[in-house]
Amino acid sequence: MMNACRRTWLSASCAWLAGAALPAPAATPAGSPAVAEASRVRGHPWLADSRRIGTGTLRVLGMSVYEASLFALDNFDAAAFAAHPLVLEIHYRRALTGSAIADFSLAEMRRLAGNASLDEGSAERWGQFMRRAFPDVRSGDRITGHWSPASGTTRFATNEGAPLELVDAGFGPRFFGIWLAAQTSRPQLREQLLGSKAPT
Repeated sequence: MMNACRRTWLSASCAWLAGAALPAPAATPAGSPAVAEASRVRGHPWLADSRRIGTGTLRVLGMSVYEASLFALDNFDAAAFAAHPLVLEIHYRRALTGSAIADFSLAEMRRLAGNASLDEGSAERWGQFMRRAFPDVRSGDRITGHWSPASGTTRFATNEGAPLELVDAGFGPRFFGIWLAAQTSRPQLREQLLGSKAPT
């Protein structure tokens, strides 16, 4: 039984790290109340005077995994995204485990670091923080992330829950770079999020 459970866990983790969503209930319709409400919001309450820069959908093997929206100020510069305060809001359409979200995020942060690499101390702290911040999600759940370069603070909240924050100037640029860095593994989603702010 233990070996079977271990194989199941490894298979699920490897599937997500390869970019495939875990099995889940049917996707939330695009016209659902949560999505409709979000579409009416010009800015985001976590960032005064912000506006929605763009919205995109991550699809894997034809399945909608989540819809993401980027909020920033009018002077937002996509080429220097880490220098600007921003909010990334993700509305999930599939069920995912929090540990898979955290592990995949850390793997992408390592990939984006490239030759610079991540020191193991930072990677361990960041992984622990994300595993606390990211719960298991179901279709309809929302995770919101906010980056404040002035204080080097990143905070996350799920649905209407209390936010958890990390003060670490190195974390925010790496994490939000998963979507916004030029080297992202999802360039089409990046273009959608950046909208008219995408570099030419």
